[in-house]
Amino acid sequence: MRSSLHRRIITPIAIAAVAGLTLAGCSGGPGSTNADAGAEGDGVVTVYGGISDFEAEQLNESWAAWEKENNIDIQYEASKEFEAQISIRAQGGSAPDIGIFPQPGLVGDLASRGFLKPAPQAVEDNVDKYWSEDWKAYGTVDDVFYGAPLMASLKGFIWYSPAKFTEWGVDVPETWDELLAVTQTIREKSGAAPWCAGFASGDATGWPGTDWIEDIVLREAGPETYDKWVNNEIPFTDPAIKTAFDSLGEILLNPDYVNAGFGGVGTINTVPFGDVATPIVDGTCAMTHQASFFDGFLTDAGGEVGPDGDVWAFITPAAEAGSQAVTGGGEIVGAFSDDADTQKVLEYLSSSEWANTRVGLGGVLSANNGLDPDKATSPILQEAIKILQDPDTTFRFDGSDVMPGSVGAGTFWKGMVAWINGSPVDDVLSSIESGWPSS
Repeated sequence: MRSSLHRRIITPIAIAAVAGLTLAGCSGGPGSTNADAGAEGDGVVTVYGGISDFEAEQLNESWAAWEKENNIDIQYEASKEFEAQISIRAQGGSAPDIGIFPQPGLVGDLASRGFLKPAPQAVEDNVDKYWSEDWKAYGTVDDVFYGAPLMASLKGFIWYSPAKFTEWGVDVPETWDELLAVTQTIREKSGAAPWCAGFASGDATGWPGTDWIEDIVLREAGPETYDKWVNNEIPFTDPAIKTAFDSLGEILLNPDYVNAGFGGVGTINTVPFGDVATPIVDGTCAMTHQASFFDGFLTDAGGEVGPDGDVWAFITPAAEAGSQAVTGGGEIVGAFSDDADTQKVLEYLSSSEWANTRVGLGGVLSANNGLDPDKATSPILQEAIKILQDPDTTFRFDGSDVMPGSVGAGTFWKGMVAWINGSPVDDVLSSIESGWPSS
């Protein structure tokens, strides 16, 4: 799985850490500053996160000039076991100065147990200036602001061939019903199944399906219902969630519409999600659903991505034209110490200056509205930034990353596999719901 995907398999320890959490109602009091808040630092700030390999090199490069200017040594440590280890370190008294959290639930857990420090006022001022309220909410616990957003990913793109759309005489759809109509037209004119889909991803098989469902719930049922769902205030068995599965089933469970080149509906669970790139580039498949990171797979498959290229993308349309609600992911930066050096680093990472520097290095995007979209290194990232910066955009964090790991990285993934394999939707929804912790 490409590192830019930013999806990680949550370990059992991490599952225990976030089980049952919601950001709106974490138990326990908020973290508090100590008597040394704002005290002079020692010139070193330790940062710990799950961003690794080449992306870690880019992260270090993004603050290198600032380190020299401010005489602060930022020491970054990467770990693919971050979600599990950060709680262990915090409890053992060996937490870093700063953590980069890929799931809001971990922020909520550590803040509610008093390990995280409330964000400095300068950081909150930056977030109020450069991010939407939706983003700020993911770093807020019990009305106390703890963490600023860092990078972002945008999900819900439908990748297609502009030339083929012109050949078939179809336009980019503006509603879900129009998407179904386009699908039927392509089927009739091409004689082939329009869609390709792959859910296979090793131990994480099924996650591309959860992304589909999250998109549809948000776009059909609205953000209020989506929020209740990811916090288990309404269950998976709720009619709104079943409706989303039924809507997706109109595409993915229809043998006339999906995976003819691979062998039909039954192959969705066995086709690696990245393998779908080649048939999209060569025109075997008309459309696929995947996040902004898929740009890299398409390029690797020999395609040119852009409005006039071999492949371009549009956001999965909502039930009604004109509404723009999107799902995505990202990181939240929280601190375990609050000396002056740490506060300065936090302020820099929440600034538009850092966002422009990091995005300019390539491969990532940010929802910081002080970011120049032209800094992005690919057309789809530029488009994604514009969507995220649009004040009319409603953003929601990837639902399975907000849910407890036992559901989001457990029964939800498994439920998607069972559903594709033919299990009745009511049975699948009950099984997914059973993964929620009892307390």
